[in-house]
Amino acid sequence: MILDRLENAAKYFPLHKRLARAFEYLSRTDCATLPDGRHEIDGPRIYLLMAHAPGRGRQGMKLEAHRRYIDVQIPLDAPEEMGWREAASCRSVSQAYQEKGDIEFFADAPACWITVEPGCFALFFPHDAHAPLACTGLIHKAIVKIAVD
Repeated sequence: MILDRLENAAKYFPLHKRLARAFEYLSRTDCATLPDGRHEIDGPRIYLLMAHAPGRGRQGMKLEAHRRYIDVQIPLDAPEEMGWREAASCRSVSQAYQEKGDIEFFADAPACWITVEPGCFALFFPHDAHAPLACTGLIHKAIVKIAVD
């Protein structure tokens, strides 16, 4: 997991071949003006999900993990609290992996909590289980999905 400001994103480009393209798109796009839903950046390899979503609070959160995609989570208008735990340490599967949505859920508790401020991003690799929307209130956010292979 990486937590940083958007202006520092270039430091992480060497970690994956598609990070530069994803963050370049973000730097020239006003995500706050995009409608909710999927926006193609590079077909199924990189795409953006825009959402207005209600926070579930820490009690209502679920850890999730993905196998085929890296998640870049960016709150746009308010801080968003998220949980994190190494996926390999999760022992309680609450929903088995679904290939169609590239997602599985765990009932384990996060090992730690982070707050992602607007202007920042949280980058989650497949080995990172994460619990977005652990805050309260309505969150306007951008989620970039980057194919691992």
